[in-house]
Amino acid sequence: MNLAEAVKLKSILTSKFHEYTSELHRSAFITVEKDQPPVTSNRTMEEIHTDLARVRKDIRTLDRLVYEANVMNTVSFEDESLTLVEAIELASQLRESASTYRSFGENEKEEVQHGYGDTILYRIAQFDPAAYREKATQLEKQAHRLSNAINAKNYSITIDFDDSMYF
Repeated sequence: MNLAEAVKLKSILTSKFHEYTSELHRSAFITVEKDQPPVTSNRTMEEIHTDLARVRKDIRTLDRLVYEANVMNTVSFEDESLTLVEAIELASQLRESASTYRSFGENEKEEVQHGYGDTILYRIAQFDPAAYREKATQLEKQAHRLSNAINAKNYSITIDFDDSMYF
């Protein structure tokens, strides 16, 4: 399976984990009337525990394989070679920076504030909002380019995990 599929499978396994945990709680107790036979679920607690243990092990194995792939493989970005784990973090940082620049860029360079009596107060930006808007756009584009490089790399990396139980 490729790394991109592994990331999707991790989400599926997490859902399965929650599903089995919920099933375990629903199956743990039953309520019956006196002298009536109990109606139990289709699966025993032992069967659910077995499935839960298998999913937990598969999550750990898949995590290890994804982490290893993210450390051992690289992408090229702006004349620099980054491991996938660094590239993923950089993409997050670029998006966060773009958001900050965008937020500052939404302000006016100078605006009148409420004053007291005859006093007029001004709120004056200590930066150029237009330049910040432009910087936000540049950072967003960088983040998109880096994310695209990461995604392309994820489809080219193969990890050894048997996904036949889930796909």
